[in-house]
Amino acid sequence: METKDVEPAVDGGVSRRSVLKWSAAVGGGAALVGTGVYAGVLPGIGSENAVALSPAAEDKIVWSSCNVNCGSRCPLRMVVKDGQITRVLPDDTGDDAIGTQQIRACVRGRSIRHRIYNPDRLKSPMRRRPGTKRGAGQWDEITWEEAFDEIAATMTRLIRDHGNESIYLNYGTGTLGGTITRSWPPIDTPVARLMNCVGGYLNHYGDYSSAQIAGAAGYHYGGWIGSNSFDDVKNSQLQVMFGNNPLETRMSGGGETFVTQQTKKLYNVRTIVIDPRYSETAQGIGDLWIAPKPGTDAALVAAIAHVMISQNLQDQDFLDTYCQGFDEDHMPDGVPPGNSYRSYIMGLGPDGIEKTPKWASAITGVPTSTLIQLGREIGQARPVHITQGWGPQRHANGENQARAIFTLAAMTGSVGVPGGGTGEREGSFGLPMANPFVSENPVETAISVFSWTDAIEHGPEMTALRDGVRGKDKLDTGIKMVWQYAGNALTNQHGDINRTVALLEDDSLCEMIVVIDNQMTVSARYADILLPDVSNAEQLDVIQQGSAGNMGYAIVADQAIEPLYNCKTIYEMMTEIARRLGVEREFTEGKTQEDWVRQVIDESRAEIPDLPSFEDLREMGVWKVKGESYIGLADFRGDPVANPLGTESGKIEIFSKPLWEISKTWELPEGDRITALPEHLSTWEGAEEARTNDAFPLQVIGHHFKQRTHSTYGNVDWMKEAHPQVVWINPMDAEVRGVVNDDLVEVFNDRGRLRLPARVTPRIAPGVLSVPQGAWFKPDADGVDMGGSVNTLTSWHPSPIAKGNAQHTTLAQLRKA
Repeated sequence: METKDVEPAVDGGVSRRSVLKWSAAVGGGAALVGTGVYAGVLPGIGSENAVALSPAAEDKIVWSSCNVNCGSRCPLRMVVKDGQITRVLPDDTGDDAIGTQQIRACVRGRSIRHRIYNPDRLKSPMRRRPGTKRGAGQWDEITWEEAFDEIAATMTRLIRDHGNESIYLNYGTGTLGGTITRSWPPIDTPVARLMNCVGGYLNHYGDYSSAQIAGAAGYHYGGWIGSNSFDDVKNSQLQVMFGNNPLETRMSGGGETFVTQQTKKLYNVRTIVIDPRYSETAQGIGDLWIAPKPGTDAALVAAIAHVMISQNLQDQDFLDTYCQGFDEDHMPDGVPPGNSYRSYIMGLGPDGIEKTPKWASAITGVPTSTLIQLGREIGQARPVHITQGWGPQRHANGENQARAIFTLAAMTGSVGVPGGGTGEREGSFGLPMANPFVSENPVETAISVFSWTDAIEHGPEMTALRDGVRGKDKLDTGIKMVWQYAGNALTNQHGDINRTVALLEDDSLCEMIVVIDNQMTVSARYADILLPDVSNAEQLDVIQQGSAGNMGYAIVADQAIEPLYNCKTIYEMMTEIARRLGVEREFTEGKTQEDWVRQVIDESRAEIPDLPSFEDLREMGVWKVKGESYIGLADFRGDPVANPLGTESGKIEIFSKPLWEISKTWELPEGDRITALPEHLSTWEGAEEARTNDAFPLQVIGHHFKQRTHSTYGNVDWMKEAHPQVVWINPMDAEVRGVVNDDLVEVFNDRGRLRLPARVTPRIAPGVLSVPQGAWFKPDADGVDMGGSVNTLTSWHPSPIAKGNAQHTTLAQLRKA
């Protein structure tokens, strides 16, 4: 096996170097076989460079927060002078112990002032100029009264002519954690409350982050459980992280970065990171990096399972007691022999293929010897803390990828015990905060979160068996109106942006799009009516915590400044529209926004007796409590008969009989499959096709990026300077294309083309490109995306079970621009 040393490009200007050794593997892939990492000196950091953080005596400090969709919720202290925010300071309470830590905001939250006062701020209500296309940038400023009147009149007409199912609340997570200012889940939002007062709306299930894994968990566990919290790793013998990257996706003290780093520092549990990209997590806490081809995790797990079964390393007692479908002795009635997971692995199933490490190496690109080593190490460790991020499931075979990792957790017998886990995303301790603002949707019909473009294009043709419609057999109408509140999924975060834009330009299909936001986002460009929202610093709300190990906390984010320009709060907007629709009293119940916030805290104190009063919490800013480590399925492990799961059998279903049945009845596109077992499935634009596709031979993924949270903060100057948008490419792939670091390149397929600099680095597996997701789509006159949005390349093709967004299943080519 030939090995060569490659020196990575400098990332972010930090003097930290590592030598990664890539070895050629079966199937043209590679694996990391050795690392040598040493820390250099960070210039300019030291006491001589310290900056005074104390505000002037005349300044006012107001507690606020950063409420974006990163999994964290961080308190911020706004320094206000003469009605303007002049500085942003972090939480100054707590310490450096897990469970009572200071909730230090990350660089994104600390740059929030550049979002609040951004040149892209929306300042007044606007209407698309008559006769112009959506997205043309032609606007007329209108009054709030005109905006409210037109929206209410259109809603009345559409409900009369097409029913409430013709109005849809699109996915949006630009403001999370709040109670009144929450944009997701849809039922929790002020827009949903308004719609429910007039008969409801077409709902969606799933989300862009986790549609496939959540769908898979329903069949495997009977619903979402969550794996053990990261602070519980102290009880583990081994930690295995599949595509889980908390050091970038869960930054800050209100996320999981602090918890994972401190747990590693204190207990030094061996950690294996399995990811096509050498992430910050792999670099920061990992001891071994395994880099499979994207979309091949189920094959990798199958090889591990083969080693464990061959060497009798699985926890057979656990599998016999708590699981269905691992072997032939524990199958549901009516299923022919040879359909257990063990039979699938050992080549005794219908396909007759033994899932050996050699077989898996050809698919995953990971060397056979590495897979054997991995199987032995996982098989011999007890307990094993297994988690997965949401990258592995965001594929065309994502449900099976997720279920395979769940199954590996069961094979180790580590489910429901300290130090173990379910194989899902990490759970955390949480406060049971009340939310009296939520109302009920009278409409039961729902579509997948990713299929709203289909519902605009051909809604009445969408059925339950073909398109995953829930609540009825088929849709009766297409979507005629879309609400987009605090989200960028109308275009930028959806698949195949060019196709989506073309659909939205046809206003004979969807007749009205209302965007509520405080920035001129990519999605805002395609609105008919723009309603300028305030930022969280311009209003009051109570913020519920993020994911932070065993710590619970609540924040009162107070109003730091008066609303800028001619902006209004979402509560004011929905109240005014409700008045025009004759349901104001039902919507507000006679309460102001502050009244609702006070009610949330008052009702929450019934479950959290120590929670301070509204007045006290407002003064404190943030209140913290040290809780217990989260142990997923502890009750089930203790007594599976008294505490059955929500599955058909009440057990963990490695073989799912409901999936066995729907595989025979659902109508799927050619090439898509549903299997009762978590089998590896070759897919369209997957790893196998990449080897034979001469036009587009590179797999493209879109990793989450420190510069922004999805697309939020994507227009902040500080963040763009610190973390510019680049495409990651392995030196092997760059060399054959004549590309060197910082070359301007084009990444393209038959759906679109984007232009951006190349980051040539061994931190990405050969044959794989990674374009950090969330960059703002910015097409030039020729349609080339100069902003570098990965969704210029992705498709509308959903996954088969959850009908989720398979946006990591994408093939493209790269060349010098």
